[in-house]
Amino acid sequence: MVALDGPSGTGKSTVARKLAAELGATYLDTGAMYRAVTLGVLRAGAAPDDAAGVERIASAAKLEMGTDPLAPTVFLDGADVAVEIRGPEVTGAVSAVSAVGAVRELLVEQQRGLIREALSAPGGIVVEGRDIGTVVAPDAGLKVFLTASSHARAQRRTAQDTAEGRVSDLERTHADVRRRDALDSGRRTSPLRRADDALELDTTELDVAAVVGRLLELVENRGLLAGMERTSR
Repeated sequence: MVALDGPSGTGKSTVARKLAAELGATYLDTGAMYRAVTLGVLRAGAAPDDAAGVERIASAAKLEMGTDPLAPTVFLDGADVAVEIRGPEVTGAVSAVSAVGAVRELLVEQQRGLIREALSAPGGIVVEGRDIGTVVAPDAGLKVFLTASSHARAQRRTAQDTAEGRVSDLERTHADVRRRDALDSGRRTSPLRRADDALELDTTELDVAAVVGRLLELVENRGLLAGMERTSR
């Protein structure tokens, strides 16, 4: 198993999917699970910082995560929400919802179940998030903490939003990146931090191919390829 952690905009989702595809592994985006719950909270008209209300909604939500790296899916109560969870409303509220301890306990248990299922079959799994190496899977064979400057991350987020048809402003996005960093790092339950035994990889000056290449080297160096199936080089 490969655990990729790091703040927003470091390229986790893109490189995790590409790495999983290269390795013939499954893929899990844990952040999408928190986003789906956040969407449920917003749909219900609840306040993201109302811990009791958020817990009730999260407990009742039915999440289904597709783990094919070439076509990952996110379903909330039977509906495909993969696009909607990337919108600005969810982005602005997800850190508050993610900070609710009961929500993290619930989703961590679900994430561990998906990981166990993946590891019971050949191929392994690449999991990305903010607390994978520290909380969800502290025994992962390889833990990598991705970093990048806040400006570079804001530029990437802005470019991605524009490419996907969402209105985006670099200055606002930069402010939002810094806000989310503070919230995610400062929350009481499972704060964003590098695991003591995680390797840190700064992606500020690296493109996607370079990051994936470096990750493949780390996988090989850890001897993890025996449990995975390389599809290409």
